[in-house]
Amino acid sequence: MITRLTGTLERVEGQEAIVALGDIAHQVLVPGYVAEKLAQRLGQRVTLVTLQYLESQNQGSSFIPRLIGFNHEQERKFFELFTTVKGIGNRKALRACVLEPAGICRAIAARDAKALTKLPEIGSRMAETIIAELSGKVDGFLSSQEIESLDAEAAGAGGAKSPIADDAVAALIALGQTRQEAEVQVTRAVGRLGNPASVEEILERVFGG
Repeated sequence: MITRLTGTLERVEGQEAIVALGDIAHQVLVPGYVAEKLAQRLGQRVTLVTLQYLESQNQGSSFIPRLIGFNHEQERKFFELFTTVKGIGNRKALRACVLEPAGICRAIAARDAKALTKLPEIGSRMAETIIAELSGKVDGFLSSQEIESLDAEAAGAGGAKSPIADDAVAALIALGQTRQEAEVQVTRAVGRLGNPASVEEILERVFGG
């Protein structure tokens, strides 16, 4: 499996880059934000972290090997996580990822479905699915400052501790979340609700966006 590629960047067209290694040129599919950066480096030596997969053709009767390129290992990890969402395959993810992972992860962590719908091919229902499946899994792709900003935002809107919030945290832990994940989710939910009247109201916000 090809996991890294270094060579001369010959061409960037749309979401396709051509990288030459001596007499051999490789076609590499790239997300929009990667293509933008590569377009400024034509003729230069570049290194891409790659993900290799087989793309089905003719209703699955044949397969073509494909390479997807990223700037860094962390970007590839996010892409692999993003494609675990039901209904998002490699091609759809490539078209959707016009923003760097941090931008998409911030929207997911903030449960901002409206921001996600601004991505190509992501409608409101898919945005809610992404939030439901990836919420609590993307903090590792955000800087500590971004996480602090989200938490401060929630706390500033009224995310102080309360017996109801504590019960909501306990409920999420019982559902399989870690205490850290549960506390972050509840803090943000309470911050957006203002003054929730029940555990159910908090959980509805956590799972419903």
